[in-house]
Amino acid sequence: MSDSRVRIARRVAKFLQNGDLVNLGIGLPTLVANYLPEGLEVEFQSENGLIGLGGAPEAGQEDQDITNAGAQPATLAVGASCFDSAMSFAVIRGGHVGVTVLGALEVDQEGNLANWIVPGKMVPGMGGAMDLVAGAKTVIVAMEHCTKAGASKVLKHCTLPLTASRRVKYIVTELAVLKVTEHGLELMETAPGVTPGEVQEKTEATLLIPDTVGCME
Repeated sequence: MSDSRVRIARRVAKFLQNGDLVNLGIGLPTLVANYLPEGLEVEFQSENGLIGLGGAPEAGQEDQDITNAGAQPATLAVGASCFDSAMSFAVIRGGHVGVTVLGALEVDQEGNLANWIVPGKMVPGMGGAMDLVAGAKTVIVAMEHCTKAGASKVLKHCTLPLTASRRVKYIVTELAVLKVTEHGLELMETAPGVTPGEVQEKTEATLLIPDTVGCME
């Protein structure tokens, strides 16, 4: 596993607070469950019908009947509850999820999110993302800062079809932590050894850079 993905997951985990009901999207966001700060007590919800989702099982200890929403092997915490999709989406649409962590194809300076389709290409599709982004109290995007071709995924305006409009609050990448404000994207933290200027060079959106910028840990 790359250090950049671990850095993102660790930093996202620090946004969580005791008592939060948290949904982790497929892919990189599922790693967050493996890096909770010591003593933090949260419940993870998975749209395939679980509350009390645990981290990844040890090799050889997988149970084919216990998976996360991305069909990856998972574990159950003590007291976990399993239920059908109707109940799962009632929890989501009812506004009971405190935080959702999702990946993105694009996100922009207004907090718009595009993560479900690239026209003309085969991708997983919408899944529960639309419901999660609309229903969760806080939306955090966890993703790599640029595409494999080097293009910024943090834009002035999304070019792909939107999942939701103006719902993202924080963006965490391997380079930086950004906060969506009414004035634009504020640079909260940079990764060790990365300067604010370097983050801006890899970001299409114009960043608001305060006098003091923290360091991702």
